[in-house]
Amino acid sequence: AVTLLFGAIIGCAKDDIKKALAASTMSQIGYMVLAAGLGPIGYAFAIMHLLTHGFFKAGLFLGAGSVMHAMNDEVDMRRYGGLRKALPITFATFGLGYLAIIGVPPLAGFFSKDGIIEAALGAGGVKGFILGGAAILGAGITAFYMTRVMLMTFFGEKRWAAEAHPHEAPAVMTWPMILLAIGSVGSGAAFAIGGTLEHWLEPVVGAHEIHHVAPVWVVTTLILAVVAIGIAIAYRMYAAKPVPERVPAGSALTVAARRDLYGDAFNEHALMRPGQLLTRGLVEIDDEAVDGAASGLAGLVSRVSDGLRRLQTGYARSYALSMLGGAVLMVAAMLAVQLW
Repeated sequence: AVTLLFGAIIGCAKDDIKKALAASTMSQIGYMVLAAGLGPIGYAFAIMHLLTHGFFKAGLFLGAGSVMHAMNDEVDMRRYGGLRKALPITFATFGLGYLAIIGVPPLAGFFSKDGIIEAALGAGGVKGFILGGAAILGAGITAFYMTRVMLMTFFGEKRWAAEAHPHEAPAVMTWPMILLAIGSVGSGAAFAIGGTLEHWLEPVVGAHEIHHVAPVWVVTTLILAVVAIGIAIAYRMYAAKPVPERVPAGSALTVAARRDLYGDAFNEHALMRPGQLLTRGLVEIDDEAVDGAASGLAGLVSRVSDGLRRLQTGYARSYALSMLGGAVLMVAAMLAVQLW
């Protein structure tokens, strides 16, 4: 639930079209894992959203690539605008993916996302309220940032660079987008109507009935109302008035979202830098203490060996003298003991 909201909030502030879609992917994966976390009741919906999301998000990413291809690899949506006439196929396929991801019926995302939300609400009690509420709020934020992407890219005034000459992609690029758009439209119904995917997964996850906290049409109406609010806010901000080419300062939340809600900064300060210090400390201990002790012991053995080696001259007279000296010492010791 945290992940789906985290990604959705980040997606609201990204001007790079691919980064906006990447944040959206993180958010939609949050929906999938939320469904799986609900237990057997949500497994089928998690898989369904994985499959439907595969169609519309792949179509959206390919659509973004088509736009970049048309705009000389420009990724900043503030430099787009009015591309629907120049890229009609990209606009149509991207638009269907957009409608699918925000959950407009009867497109694919409507069936899978609504199933997850209903399963979350059906968890009951505080858990159902929190998880279902987060999922519904995420649907509204998704509608906002994806409408923002559509408006900044395909609608409004042209904000192109002087050297930009947008043109539709060739067939080798548009046909995959068309096929994915078809999946974005029809895959949800194919999986959901009649419980096709649920029945197919029953041998693995079992058969489970959702506990509905309210009639299905009430929940669906509530979700669509929240989605409509998200669309309306985005329209008011990005269609009712011109989109500035320069990034405005924005609120504290907007600045935080542009910086990925400080996730990278937290990782750097809380994990990476302390990890580097720990690693450097361990290296010094290994070099100075561990390797130093091993080197010192090796040096001691070497010096002792050098000393003992001098006793081994290879001359018989030296060994005879050593034996005589040892015998004299032994006799002297025995006499001393007897006299004592």
